[in-house]
Formats: sequence, C-alpha cells, structure tokens
Amino acid sequence: MPPGALTWPFLGDARTPPVTAHRSRAHAHGSGTARRCRSPTAPGYRAAVTSAAERPPLFLDGPLIPFGSPAGQPEVTAVSSTTVGEGNPLLARLGPGVGARLAALRCRLVWATTWGEAANEIIAPRIGLPRLPVVEWPDSGAVGGPRGLHWKTPALVEWAGGRPFVWVDDEISEMDRLWVAAAHSGPSLLHRIDPAQGLQDADFSLIAEWLRAVAAASWPTASGGS
Repeated sequence: MPPGALTWPFLGDARTPPVTAHRSRAHAHGSGTARRCRSPTAPGYRAAVTSAAERPPLFLDGPLIPFGSPAGQPEVTAVSSTTVGEGNPLLARLGPGVGARLAALRCRLVWATTWGEAANEIIAPRIGLPRLPVVEWPDSGAVGGPRGLHWKTPALVEWAGGRPFVWVDDEISEMDRLWVAAAHSGPSLLHRIDPAQGLQDADFSLIAEWLRAVAAASWPTASGGS
C-alpha cells in the first residue's frame, strides 16, 4: 500500500510458532506459507530490560478492526486517507477492549500507520490507549530495495535499531521476512493477519508467547526510534 493510502493498526488469526528454534515459524492465515522470525533465544545477547521505553516495539499497522464482521454486520471496504477523522465509517468497528489487551503485552506500542498523529487523536482515545510514538515515513519514492519489499519495512527496521520487534500487518510478504532476517540483528516477529477477521485471541497468544521468550532471553543494548 503506497504512502497516503488508508492504513489501520490491526492483528489477526495466527497459529503459535515455536519460539526457541533458530528460525521460529508459523503459517500465515489461510496461506500455508511459513513465516521466518529471528529467534529471541539466540546466543550472544544481554539480559532483557523491563522498562517500558526499552521493551520491544510492537508496530501497529493495518486495520485494527475487521473489514468483514463475524457479528453479522455487512462487509466494508477501506476508504481513502482523506476520511481520517470522526466521520470514518470504520471507527464504529473498533473493539472497546482491544486497547487494554494491547497495553497488557510486554512491549512498547508504536503506531506504524499512515494516519500518523491522527491515530493518537482519533483511535487511541476510543480504545483506551495513551498517546503512542509514531513512526515517520520517508518521502514517497525514497525507499529502495528489491522488488516485493514493502515500502515500510526499511523504516521499521531502522526504528527498531537492532532491538527485538513485532510488526503486524496484512501485507507482509516472504520478501519482507527475508529482508528483515538479513538486515536486522535482533529477533523479530513479522505477523501477517487476515483483514477480514481482524484481531483474534490467537494473535494475542502468539505475540505474548514470543514476547515472553524475548524477556526470558537477552539481546544487545540498542536504541531506536524516539
């Protein structure tokens, strides 16, 4: 999705991968494609820190709410970023309890969305989240890389600064996983979800297990983002 297109923070259905293998693996929702994640238990790392600022960032990206509703509501499609605001028709689908569940994870929540600061003004209050850091994106056309690499991937790796990180999105591809594995020195979990399903219990279980493994292991001191 190019800069300027609508992007909401979201998670989705997933299966829990082993987190102690050299390469953790899981299957993308409905695709059967294994996902590579750098192991949080690889040797050569220091003891994990517990302060909120140094916890692994979790980049919230894509729709936090599903486009298709299991509750019988009609399906909706993404609208352009010009509708960012209280009148956006998707806001009514935000789950009121999702903010508390995200905040309970042992990570640092970060908006990685083209909504920018509007996510703090419009989305965060609706789900009980405080103001969160926001990733700043490069100018359109300034991102290089191989064909198939998502335009957000290099910026997220730079923001993480070598620390473990989680990225949730519905557009993560195998190219993104391969690129992160080569360019990022720390553990990573790139979690692809189904935008029609939105956030599911299995996603929280998957992410929480991965973060517990990171906390129990160690990683190099690094600082990224702001």
